[in-house]
This record gives sequence, structure tokens and C-alpha cells, in this order.
Amino acid sequence: MEAGRSEMKKTLIVGATDNPSRYAFLAASMFEARGMDFVPIGIKKGKVFGRDIVDLRERPELEDIHTITLYLGPANQQEWIDYLIGLKPQRIIFNPGSENPVFFSKAKEAGIEVLPACNLVMLSTGQF
Repeated sequence: MEAGRSEMKKTLIVGATDNPSRYAFLAASMFEARGMDFVPIGIKKGKVFGRDIVDLRERPELEDIHTITLYLGPANQQEWIDYLIGLKPQRIIFNPGSENPVFFSKAKEAGIEVLPACNLVMLSTGQF
């Protein structure tokens, strides 16, 4: 099978939830519908489209993460910043409400592209 664009962008959904009314769930739904690889991670237990939500508190070793998309507000990001940067993603998408100048700066210093953008819009318009 030829590796397409979507398979090359394994995405970590930070703040994942199995609550269908949350934006993180809607993003997972869009990834699933497009056949795109994603890993849900958060502090809540549950399943998202058959995938267990990985426990963020365990700071698991994850490989080949292309994009991190954040669904955590700045007040809930502090303890995870170094861990997330340590995963060496190519980019971090700061969804509305997750913008954090300190995290922006640290990620940029680490050579990571930072995008204050809406993942749902990016997927809907083919900008992802």
C-alpha cells in the first residue's frame, strides 16, 4: 500500500475524550472518517473510535508523532509542555482556547512549527 499524505501525519490529540460534544472528540471523528492515524491522549479514561485514550499522566513514549493538536487550556498545559516537546513533533496546533505564549516560545526554540489554528477548520478545508 502506498503511503499517502494522511498516513504520514500521525497526530496526537491532547485532551482526548469520549464525550461527543467536545471538540477533541469531533477532531477524532474527522481523523477517523478520513482514515488518518491518530492517538488520543488525556487524563480521562475511555475509548475514541475503538482506540483507548492513552493516559497522559504516564508520559508514554510515543514515536513518529508528526502533529500534536491541543485541546487543553493554558492553565492545564504547564506540566505537559516538556513532555510534549520531547515527543519531537514537526508541528503543534494550538486550537482556540489553547493558545499559550510560553509553550509557543519553547516549541519554536525546539524547532517545532506552531500554528494557532482550528484543527477542525484545517481538516474541513484541506489545510491539514
